[in-house]
Amino acid sequence: MDTTITAVLLGIVEGLTEFLPVSSTGHLILASELFGYDAKQWEVFNVVIQLPAVLAVVVLYWRTFADVAMGALRGSRESIAFIRNVLAAFIPAAIVGVLFKSKIDMLLENPIVVCIALIVGGFVIVAVERLVSHQAYRPVGQMSLSQSIKIGMMQCIAVIPGVSRSGATIMGALTLGENRRTAAEFSFFLAVPTMFGATVKQLWDHRHELAAGAGQVGLKEIAIGSVVSFVVSLIVIKFFIGYVSKHGFTPFAVYRIVVGSAALFWLLWA
Repeated sequence: MDTTITAVLLGIVEGLTEFLPVSSTGHLILASELFGYDAKQWEVFNVVIQLPAVLAVVVLYWRTFADVAMGALRGSRESIAFIRNVLAAFIPAAIVGVLFKSKIDMLLENPIVVCIALIVGGFVIVAVERLVSHQAYRPVGQMSLSQSIKIGMMQCIAVIPGVSRSGATIMGALTLGENRRTAAEFSFFLAVPTMFGATVKQLWDHRHELAAGAGQVGLKEIAIGSVVSFVVSLIVIKFFIGYVSKHGFTPFAVYRIVVGSAALFWLLWA
């Protein structure tokens, strides 16, 4: 398949799945099996196109970030708590990512792991939706530090491809009694340092290959995928909050179970 077409398709996959509880990494791994491209050659691309998705969060919530920044400068307790909560939730995943990178990379090569994680995660979402009760909506700055740390620890599970970073953080927040909108927004905000950190690390690790233009996948493909990822992410984020506030997360659980089961059947028996 032409690299430009592949870049567009992967940008769409990233934008559609990054903020939904369905696992963008898992979908990109399965896409490599479906489209037949060399996943190793697109490894850096798949991480870098997460950065435009982060930019989509910043663009859509620029007023929130601006208010937090100005509030923090004025000494606002809620603004300072917002920053504290996001950073506290980010730290556990950062530590796990650094300490267990080699083991994580091995998991990223196994599409079977993705399928199983999609299926199991789907049933977990159904259980959480049925069993937990929700508080009224409250801003992230009003959440407690202990809750933020617990949600951050839940995010660590997402190093397993197919689990979903957004799914782990959202379900973690729901099990702590948070409102669906609060859970989704906290997941969006937490994505900013998490995905930015992962992208910067990948760029640094592969800086020599990128500078030399080595390999079939270069800066042109990254640029195309980034634009597509940004535009699609904007649409998805705007849609997501309103949808889950009305319908909950069960439809995404059903999707995970169906896609995971179909992909597992295809990989093992097709």
